[in-house]
Amino acid sequence: MSQEAKKQKLDLPNAILFGTGEYTTGYVHGGQSKSDKSAGVVGLVFFDLRHRGLMGSRIGFCGTSGGKFPGMRKHLQANIGDRYSMSVDCETYPSDDCKRDVNAYKTALKSYKAGDIAVITTPDDTHFDITMACIEHGMHVMCTKPLVKTLAQHIEILAAARKHNVLVCVEYHKRYDPIYRDAVNRIQGLGDFGYFSSYMSQPKFQLQTFKSWAGKSSDISYYLNSHHIDIHEWALEGKALVRRVNAMGSNGVVKKEIGVDAEDTITVCAEWENIESKNKGIANYTSSWATPKTDVHSEQRFFYMGHKGQAKIDQCHRGFFLSTDEDGHASINPLYMRYTPDKKGNYDGQSGYGYKSFEVFIKAARECRDGAKPTEFDGDLPTAASTLLGTAILEAGRMSLDNEGASITIQYNANNEPCGLTKVAV
Repeated sequence: MSQEAKKQKLDLPNAILFGTGEYTTGYVHGGQSKSDKSAGVVGLVFFDLRHRGLMGSRIGFCGTSGGKFPGMRKHLQANIGDRYSMSVDCETYPSDDCKRDVNAYKTALKSYKAGDIAVITTPDDTHFDITMACIEHGMHVMCTKPLVKTLAQHIEILAAARKHNVLVCVEYHKRYDPIYRDAVNRIQGLGDFGYFSSYMSQPKFQLQTFKSWAGKSSDISYYLNSHHIDIHEWALEGKALVRRVNAMGSNGVVKKEIGVDAEDTITVCAEWENIESKNKGIANYTSSWATPKTDVHSEQRFFYMGHKGQAKIDQCHRGFFLSTDEDGHASINPLYMRYTPDKKGNYDGQSGYGYKSFEVFIKAARECRDGAKPTEFDGDLPTAASTLLGTAILEAGRMSLDNEGASITIQYNANNEPCGLTKVAV
């Protein structure tokens, strides 16, 4: 290896992953997840990015309880290292003998430097503090959706990112689904927006996985509606604005399953206005974690109608069905994450949109390290700047639920950026 190549490898960003649950590792409550993420997503992707030479050698995992790490490391070795002949060497914070330290992220950050990568997949109510700490440390940040739960905090994060000249993105992987991406492009030619309807769900057994935070630190709308709200926001960026939001919810299942009096299903309704014509459009975004087990882990679909045409997508059914003695009949979506190795036993999921989401971010962060401005990525990537309206809609929905379905209006500044929410007086 040449000296120049060695220097380039040394200059690659290292990464620390905050949050060690199902999405990051596939390891929950002392064992392997029973969901469609049995080997996790984030950890696997970063181990492979390192294996491909796209990032530095250090990968850290940071949680709040060190006692889970011995079991987690065995899980990673068995489900990633042994399966794909890939190194799963990593650092873990806090130490294995630490029972609980909610501030472990502060200690972990000290061993990383400006320009490194931070990925945050912790409960929603912790996103703000960890994200701000990473920004102030000079790190480029990818945070799972939602970035934060309030518009005010989102605006504060955006200001901090610009001040410290770092890239902050939200992990909206559906933007990299080739079919969703194509739909968004085609929607540009369908004229004024008229109507949008989306649905996304997960089976009620997932509540056991999420029982530490479900209905407490966040709700099903923040968790799932956020995806399709982002797709809709992205499709209408610069073309339409949301003026008013209402929300409704059903309950009973969550309380029965995990003893929390929270919504089972939430529908957020939004009144949009096309900027140029002033014509109105309407949308409803529905999400649920109260469904039975079906042929897919997560139902997800949307319908879009414009003045010149319409689009309808069922994301969970891609025409690929598999039946086995062990798992029965299932609809398979290998376009998201592909865990099946290739014929040589290597990991073969680099084309999945769950993978591309992180790869695109890593490459953008590397460009920023080489002199690109983070604002250059606002046009296409789900950056803090380009996802402001999504946070405003989600918070307005929560405000409406907390105020017996009251209408919530969204205010905008001179640049048509959301800047405030107001409850409509009855």
